[in-house]
Amino acid sequence: MSELYEMSGLELGRLIQSKEASSEEVVQSFIERVEKTEPQTKSFITFCPEEALIEARQVDKLLLEGAEMHPLAGVPIAVKDNISTRGVKTTCGSKILQNYVPQYDSTAVARLREAKMPILGKTNMDEFAMGSSTENSAFFPTHNPWDINRVPGGSSGGSASAVAMRQAPMALGSDTGGSVRQPASFCGVQGLRPTYGRVSRYGLVAFASSLDQIGTFARDSLDSWALFSLIAGHDRRDSTSLNTPLPEEPDILNKETVLQGLRVGVIEVSTADGFQTTVIDKNREIADYMAAKGSNVENVKLPLTDYALSAYYIINPAEVSSNLGRYDGIRYGYSLEVDDDNPLNGIKDYFSRVRGEGFGEEAKRRIMLGTYALSAGYYDAYYLQAIKVRTLIKQELEEAFQKYDLLLGPITPTPAFFLGEKSKDPLQMYLSDVCTISAALAGYPALSFPCGLSDERLPLGIQFTAPPLQELLLFQVANALGEKELQDKPPEPAVKRQQGGGVGSEL
Repeated sequence: MSELYEMSGLELGRLIQSKEASSEEVVQSFIERVEKTEPQTKSFITFCPEEALIEARQVDKLLLEGAEMHPLAGVPIAVKDNISTRGVKTTCGSKILQNYVPQYDSTAVARLREAKMPILGKTNMDEFAMGSSTENSAFFPTHNPWDINRVPGGSSGGSASAVAMRQAPMALGSDTGGSVRQPASFCGVQGLRPTYGRVSRYGLVAFASSLDQIGTFARDSLDSWALFSLIAGHDRRDSTSLNTPLPEEPDILNKETVLQGLRVGVIEVSTADGFQTTVIDKNREIADYMAAKGSNVENVKLPLTDYALSAYYIINPAEVSSNLGRYDGIRYGYSLEVDDDNPLNGIKDYFSRVRGEGFGEEAKRRIMLGTYALSAGYYDAYYLQAIKVRTLIKQELEEAFQKYDLLLGPITPTPAFFLGEKSKDPLQMYLSDVCTISAALAGYPALSFPCGLSDERLPLGIQFTAPPLQELLLFQVANALGEKELQDKPPEPAVKRQQGGGVGSEL
């Protein structure tokens, strides 16, 4: 029998429901796994073993009393640290919120608690979800379980790393421009960005409000659907929440027919655009496999997506400059200690110093870029133009989905890069998002799916993008491709493991 921490969430749920294993035993298995592997990955900002065990014992008690419970009851989960958790620190990976403890749960977390899923802790992230490597955390970088000298992706790198390293069977993240899908690809797990409005944003600390969406991490399609369907649904506290019910009894397991007749548009990429040959080859391999199983596959060009990155990095900072204006060091968060040796020169000096010390470099960079783009004389030239481009990109995708059921393409141009490799070059870091931004701008659902290993034995992912509200189709196709899914797993932690080209780490 496999170790409990090796099993999927639904497998663990069945063991708990049948009383073949208690929730306490399951949670304890993951706690021990975290304690063993955390020095290697640094996935968590806040680890909550005692609280998780208390919740697990409550599940076991209810089951003994004969209560009917959710299939994931008693199964532990990790939560990204920008999703509010009542009574547990929610730092957003930032010094300015390092001691913030919410008094309420986000809607997504409230639904986890209703299902009686113990929360193992809050995972590391790029500050306020701004980044593609989880190196922008104010506390420490997270390491990729496949090679601790490399990044896990970002901004949800802690959640992706935790699921890949079997520290949790599933996790929540957030995706603004690719922050679930890109780390899922780098770490070899599944990552879903749902349709905008499908999962409530209530309690998700705002970054770029027209783009932010809570997403899921898991290791297979069944777990992914189970978690997504748990947190999805209308919420009156979120004005953007969609009131569209999920399918009641979805046929996830229909492997025989889902690929037959499926219309698939394969987005063309080339080495000239910075894509590694192995990435292109894996993309083509999946397309050929789907064609062999009966899908109608053809290449598609989406010329307007070439402008997505530029539009995103105007819209995103503009919304950042507005949303992060609330952090003033007075109402909550980081505050400045003032005394005779550290005097103040008025309230303006206080605000400037609080924000200068509390925010990291990337947050300050985006605040300044966004404020500039929104300023008088530049609004029309930059922000308004970016909004127009966003509309055109959405229209282009709408036209594509009149012809295709799904779009298939890479997640990133390369596998995971080395820690420190791009941290001094923001433009190169931003280019990591080139494949994921269009779906975010349009508000469409997209799934990152592991499809194999690179020559360096690093995970590679592909991306399926679907029309709005078609998350079920994404999971059905991913499940039908299960035999092509990544079967390898990260190496077990070593006392010392170094590889050329990256920074060393002793554990």
